Amino acid sequence: MSGKRGPLLMTLRAAVLGHPISHSKSPALHLAAYGKLGIDIRYTAVDLTAQALPDFMREVRAQDGWRGLSVTMPLKTAMMSEVDEVRGIARVLGVVNTVAFETVAFENDAGTTVRRIGYNTDVAGIVNAVRYAGVAPAPAAVILGGGGTSAAAVAALKDLGAKSVQVFVRDTGRATEARAAAAGVGLEVDVRPLAEAASPTASADVVISTLPPRAADSLADELAGIPTLGCGVLLDVAYDPWPSRIASVWQAGGGSVVPGLEMLLYQAVEQVRLFSRLDEEVNAAVIDVMCDAVGLPRRAF
Repeated sequence: MSGKRGPLLMTLRAAVLGHPISHSKSPALHLAAYGKLGIDIRYTAVDLTAQALPDFMREVRAQDGWRGLSVTMPLKTAMMSEVDEVRGIARVLGVVNTVAFETVAFENDAGTTVRRIGYNTDVAGIVNAVRYAGVAPAPAAVILGGGGTSAAAVAALKDLGAKSVQVFVRDTGRATEARAAAAGVGLEVDVRPLAEAASPTASADVVISTLPPRAADSLADELAGIPTLGCGVLLDVAYDPWPSRIASVWQAGGGSVVPGLEMLLYQAVEQVRLFSRLDEEVNAAVIDVMCDAVGLPRRAF
């Protein structure tokens, strides 16, 4: 690690955008990382609706010093039309959770410009969180919820070796992102009503709940009444309040539970690499202080 950077000509800025956003742990994660890296990036939380996003992005375009934006519900799909370029799996999924500000030099020393590049680090966050917990090869997989995060879950399950996935949603007509993601990554998908989720969820090797807080409580009550509740891995993306009802039931039944905070950690690590522009220096020591900042146990890397 090269230590502290020299004086900066402007305040560097980054933020997490979403609605609601007051519960977000992203500022704690990012600020801990930048402190360890010795780079002064002011990272804040901005409560923002999808309707207000275009105006906000116009303001950002007129301001100097921006390094990045973390994007959460309900803005992940809307952000696609607010960036200059979309890269990697985000282009396949049509879902952006990260915007990196990239300085590009013109030819013949004609100055520079800033381009806003869209990425999706949720996929890496899910893959790393679930792999750490241990998951069977070619797992029988279930996703609860059908929004933007479910699209990342589909791609992550493809990376984890799943051959197909069952997606359970409250309204089967509103699973566009999940269906598009499955088509994009070549994974067979079966979209069904959430009311039918209990039995397939109980027997799955891996379950990823992308539902909002407490939205899975009624399903959890059903699972509690199933004596054959399996011993698979449950990742509950919602981390406030914690433990969730479904996480408590799953653990009581003998399954492994991965808190959404772990997914948030792993996707934030990728964002820190992009926003700090210090990829190789984002090492185990940096990840350790990020864990400490949100009360997660330190991991072996």
